[in-house]
Amino acid sequence: MSNLRPELAAIAGLVAPGSRVLDVGCGDGALLEYLVREKGVTGRGMELSQAGVNACVAHGLSVVQGDADTDLSDYPSSVFDFVILSETIQATRRPKSVLTEIMRIGARGIVSLPNFGHWKVRLQLLFSGRMPVTRTLDHSWHDTPNVHLCTIADFAALCAECGVRIEKAFTLSRGRLREIRAGSRTGNLLAETAIFVLARG
Repeated sequence: MSNLRPELAAIAGLVAPGSRVLDVGCGDGALLEYLVREKGVTGRGMELSQAGVNACVAHGLSVVQGDADTDLSDYPSSVFDFVILSETIQATRRPKSVLTEIMRIGARGIVSLPNFGHWKVRLQLLFSGRMPVTRTLDHSWHDTPNVHLCTIADFAALCAECGVRIEKAFTLSRGRLREIRAGSRTGNLLAETAIFVLARG
């Protein structure tokens, strides 16, 4: 599927053609550009970095500079079919508020995140006593953009607390996508990345 990295390709496969999509934390716009070009979506983006916004605009994408923690409240309710947070929620200061907002403005949310419950992370903590650095968590603790690391179980608990229903959950490891139950202990142990399709409870 194009040149998208595996996580973005998996997300693209979950978006219905012709949908209204908001990609929050859209980076350089690779996913948004694919969705607009290949799936005919009406796509909008929000990106914190000016460099990311510039890259998106250079590709003809409708993207604004904004902060998920503070600017999602500017959008009216129920204006998008899908709101996407691709490896973004763990980098926000108020994940619970961000989750509530995306489910207010979108009929469905698609959230992906690095899984801090992965077995390699657990082993590194156990044997080295230091914050892990892995393929998906590839920053040292002092320069990581990740403010709130969590596991699949943590995110499922947050959804329940916010009254958000997990329609589908997937694990992504070594480029292989597998559907799991949201509360799967095996998934929480083996997944490097988790992807959730969310609906209002």
